[in-house]
Amino acid sequence: MAVHFTKESFDKDVLGGKGLTLVDFWAPWCGPCRMLAPTIDELATELEGSVLVGKVNVDEEGELARQFRVMSIPTVYIFKDGQPVSRIVGLVPKEKLLEALEAAK
Repeated sequence: MAVHFTKESFDKDVLGGKGLTLVDFWAPWCGPCRMLAPTIDELATELEGSVLVGKVNVDEEGELARQFRVMSIPTVYIFKDGQPVSRIVGLVPKEKLLEALEAAK
C-alpha cells in the first residue's frame, strides 16, 4: 500500500530521503486518479524496500501541489535523492511508470 504524504512527511521522507521515490499527486474526485490508484498500490507492494511509493492528496496538501506546479492530475513525480528527476502527467500504464523508474536509477 502506498504511503500517504503530508507536508511534514513529504519534506522528511521525499525531499530529505535517499534513493528513489515515486509520488502520485491525486484527488478523490478525479476519475483518472482513481483508475491509477490500483497501479500505484501494486508498485508500492512490488517495489517495497527499493522504491518508496506514496501519494499526495492535492485537496489536503495544496501547498505541495503548488510547490511542484501540479496543474493536472494525476501527476506522478519520481525523485532521486530528494530531487525531482521525472514528471508524468495523466493516466499511464504501469509499464510507463516502471520505465521512468528504471531511467531514473
